[in-house]
Amino acid sequence: MIMKPVAIVTGGAGFIGSHMVDLLLEKGFSVRVVDSFIGGHEKNLAHVENNPDVSVERIDIREITADNTIFKDAKFVFHFAGIGDIVPSIEQPLDYMEVNVQGTARVLEAARQNKVQKFVYAASSSCYGLADTPTKEDHPIEPMYPYALSKYQGEQAAFHWHKVYGLPVNTVRIFNAYGTRVRTTGAYGAVFGVFFKQKLAGKPFTVVGDGTQARDFIYVTDVARAFYAAADTDKIGETFNLGAGDPQPINKLIELLGGDVVYVPKRPGEPDCTWAEIGKITTQLDWKPTVSFEEGVGKMVAEIDHWNDAPLWEPNSIAKATETWFKYMS
Repeated sequence: MIMKPVAIVTGGAGFIGSHMVDLLLEKGFSVRVVDSFIGGHEKNLAHVENNPDVSVERIDIREITADNTIFKDAKFVFHFAGIGDIVPSIEQPLDYMEVNVQGTARVLEAARQNKVQKFVYAASSSCYGLADTPTKEDHPIEPMYPYALSKYQGEQAAFHWHKVYGLPVNTVRIFNAYGTRVRTTGAYGAVFGVFFKQKLAGKPFTVVGDGTQARDFIYVTDVARAFYAAADTDKIGETFNLGAGDPQPINKLIELLGGDVVYVPKRPGEPDCTWAEIGKITTQLDWKPTVSFEEGVGKMVAEIDHWNDAPLWEPNSIAKATETWFKYMS
């Protein structure tokens, strides 16, 4: 009997992680999911619940030890686990350092001790701060809030394990991922979750600023494909920017969804445009985006009932939720 190769997905019950699980199964892997189920959700894995090639370890990455058996004989590790959002990171910076930095170090050490063939770290384009666009991988680093700092320090830890211990590492700096299974609850900030709930409730869309700000949205299945390409390559010790390379204004999303608009104040420290220069990933990993923005939004609208239980944000609640943002970022 031929044994299937093993891949580990930390944060595998989350938005991107669950799509990574799907792709790995398609590629013929046995997948081990590591997730605390604080940010991830069982429903994201419901469709593979009875698949014998999927196992789930319910554990916080801060509790992972180097001899954890789930890492035994693993070929690839895809590290998505962590905590996100800007405002909570400003309010609780130590939590972000503990999970996104110390937790990452524990996953790295487990991967090293078990001699995995490739470790791919989910980095964040937030490390660039208010960047020049299009943004290349060698752009100066300027994290502007604790979430961005913690993700960048986690990335630096990954490269340190590569330099000192020889762990084969690549990192992928994600710009603006979107798609089905995107998180629906938690802190204010994820534009799709906010708008979809408002559409379901018949409320106007709360547009920040004038809506001309643009984001380099990349559909989640294209994200998963990029991460697989970063693992299934001879290249080691590389950083790749990941976006569609085609920024879309928020007003374009409003146009696709259709509905009334109410405007809320622009937030300090937010870029007018995010734009990944993707020449490196397309050339070196033979990857390119395949899902257009219109198609991706359409896929999400087809599952809009997923947002029925999401919080409904309105101008007053948004103002309250972002008080800390304006206080520290102004």
